[in-house]
Amino acid sequence: MRYKTLNTCPEQNVIDVTILLDDAMPEQLIIVGGGPAGLAAAIYAAREGFNPLVVAGANPGGQLLLTTTVENFPGFPDGVLGSDLIALLRKQAERFGTRFIDSNVTGVDFGKKPYTITVDEKKYEAESVIIATGANAKWLGIESEKRFIGHGVSSCATCDGPFFRDRNVIVVGGGDTAMEDSLFLTRFVKSVHIVHRRDELRASKIMQERARNNPKISFVWNSTVEEILGDSRVRSVKLRNLITGEVTETSTDGVFVAIGYQPNTTMLGDALPLDNAGYVITKEEVLTDLEGVYVAGDVSDRYYRQAATAVASGVKAALHAREYLQQRHEG
Repeated sequence: MRYKTLNTCPEQNVIDVTILLDDAMPEQLIIVGGGPAGLAAAIYAAREGFNPLVVAGANPGGQLLLTTTVENFPGFPDGVLGSDLIALLRKQAERFGTRFIDSNVTGVDFGKKPYTITVDEKKYEAESVIIATGANAKWLGIESEKRFIGHGVSSCATCDGPFFRDRNVIVVGGGDTAMEDSLFLTRFVKSVHIVHRRDELRASKIMQERARNNPKISFVWNSTVEEILGDSRVRSVKLRNLITGEVTETSTDGVFVAIGYQPNTTMLGDALPLDNAGYVITKEEVLTDLEGVYVAGDVSDRYYRQAATAVASGVKAALHAREYLQQRHEG
């Protein structure tokens, strides 16, 4: 059953009245995604009485759950654990009446109104939808990598680079992301070794030149990371040369995986236009061509990929949804 609290004001005395909503009625707003973007959207929408339903996913929280201490999220001068930040955002959303389903969306139908969101095999109808499913970093796929995520292995140089001040690190990749991450890391670390499986980079010419001209950056060509070694933290890696087959062990304090991101858009099918990398194409950051359908966070952001920017776009999407729903119900 669904409930909504209405604020009445007889004789200027505010009275809260809770009414039972008809379960056959469409949801006013469904938010797909339980990371920073989705939770920020839920806080704003719930606080204004729209009673949002968040389909947070089977493993809600997004990329923040793969980090330890987050030091660059505003309002936490001493840093905050990624998992704690997600828990706080969710608690705040729940305080204002947000409801959660911790399951995965398996399909959407935006072909007619109300829109349909399928969760496992159950269908939910909604007047408005915010897609905030995020993007997952592409990993190397080796077993030892999983053990050290948050303990020397990272997919976010901007997030974790300052933790490696005056250390030696490895960046895996050969595209623009790998060059950008490597150049950023040189602000803090002693040295960066870029490990690439080919003998030439895929990065743009200007990014290649910047990386090659940086004295802190060197290259390990035709090689892959075969194993990551350490105790409580990363201490070294085994590198395999793909030409000779030789395996060598190299000391390092950190491994930054920079081989790209995969936006979580599979469940959308052809409901929204995607670019060649799978990110949702938007207008004015959070708008789509469909009335009442908005996009927030890393599912459409292939550049910033920060918790703070995801929160900002979630807020923007919620404000647009608010305007749409108000006009719909007042019209």
